[in-house]
Amino acid sequence: MSEERRERRGYGQRYGQRRGGYGERRGYGGPPREFPPKPVEVGKEYDVEILETSRRGEGIARIKGLVCFVPNTKPGEKVKIRITRVSRRAAEAEVVGKSEGPTETAEAETEEETKAAEEETEEETASTEEEETE
Repeated sequence: MSEERRERRGYGQRYGQRRGGYGERRGYGGPPREFPPKPVEVGKEYDVEILETSRRGEGIARIKGLVCFVPNTKPGEKVKIRITRVSRRAAEAEVVGKSEGPTETAEAETEEETKAAEEETEEETASTEEEETE
């Protein structure tokens, strides 16, 4: 085999050092992805309507498009919540009481966008839970 052909195939290089082989870090580099400012803050209270249920059984509310997970709630309930944690794509909250005034409304989204956002946020919360246990 010619030297040029061996080089193209990656022969003669150490394991893991081939082009495109094991150990190559793709997707790293460049500036970190920016996320827009969050419409909620930890400790603040909001009146919301629970729209659906997550895979983990928590109620899902949206505050200006941001997904909020609220445990021990059902779809259709109007509750007052306090934000306990805010991450990149979602927030977690606890129920403070029944809603008294108008609820925070979500921007109109299609079902596909809702499902995609829910999956992304559940993956993120699962990964953060794993990090916290380590």
